[in-house]
Amino acid sequence: MNFTLSTWSFVFAASINTCIGNLLLKRSRLEAPDPGLVSLLLSPWFISGLVFYSINVVLFGKALDKLPVSTAYPVFAGLGFGLIAITGSWFFGERLGLNQYLGLGIILIGIIVMSRS
Repeated sequence: MNFTLSTWSFVFAASINTCIGNLLLKRSRLEAPDPGLVSLLLSPWFISGLVFYSINVVLFGKALDKLPVSTAYPVFAGLGFGLIAITGSWFFGERLGLNQYLGLGIILIGIIVMSRS
């Protein structure tokens, strides 16, 4: 298979869109007037999150034109985990301690191992 930089850029862009989608979903819960399902579904933050998830699916699907899913998905998921942990800490003040850093390091090692097989 032809692994080009542009193909991997779809994976990276999909990971970024997943991160943005998750941040928007979190924001939708923080801004919710009540914990009900209707307020969730009608929240502009939630709807925006769904839009970013949709873009993510398209971008990741495009990456799978040339990349094997067994290689692309671990990279996609690992990047997503890392980005969400870091941005959740920045935007929402969520704790990012030693365990989280160790977990992210283990994920990174796993991505490297998976991408070499």
